[in-house]
Amino acid sequence: MSDIVVVYHSGYGHTRKVAEYVANGANAELIAIDSNGEIPQNAWDTLAAAKTIVFGAPTYMGNASWQFKKFADATSQIWFTRGWQNKLFAGFTNSASPVGDKGVTLAWLQTLAGQHGGIWISLGLLPSNTKAAKNTDLNALGGSTGLLVQSPSDASVDEIPQGGLDTATAFGERIAEITKRFA
Repeated sequence: MSDIVVVYHSGYGHTRKVAEYVANGANAELIAIDSNGEIPQNAWDTLAAAKTIVFGAPTYMGNASWQFKKFADATSQIWFTRGWQNKLFAGFTNSASPVGDKGVTLAWLQTLAGQHGGIWISLGLLPSNTKAAKNTDLNALGGSTGLLVQSPSDASVDEIPQGGLDTATAFGERIAEITKRFA
């Protein structure tokens, strides 16, 4: 069992691919939220044992998908007993537009972690924001609270800009490093 768990929902496969890159960088276990907004029953034990939980959701209509929100609502009993108090948390989101209100989704994920009494891990990378910047650069979308990735609406899962995927790996590595520090 890993100290780090990435729990995510992916509607079309793009967010799943980002989750895989974060998990690879962090040497984390993946838990997929299904199309009904549920996780396997034994996944709750995995989340309880984790030192760090990474939330991942696509941004739809200015917030996380309803499936992720259903999962979040299901954590209310854990919230009530303070079961995730003082865990480390991080988060990421993906949408078709470069901005697409992804910041709202990240703020909501951070709030969810805060409600659980968690400690949030930021992205920790400077933005790539010069005239020479390309979408192949690390942090090309300029996130700071967490990982932002763009998957153009007509792009296949294999066409996610490499800079977003490389940033996902770097974020996973940062999550692993901070988890180790707090161990």
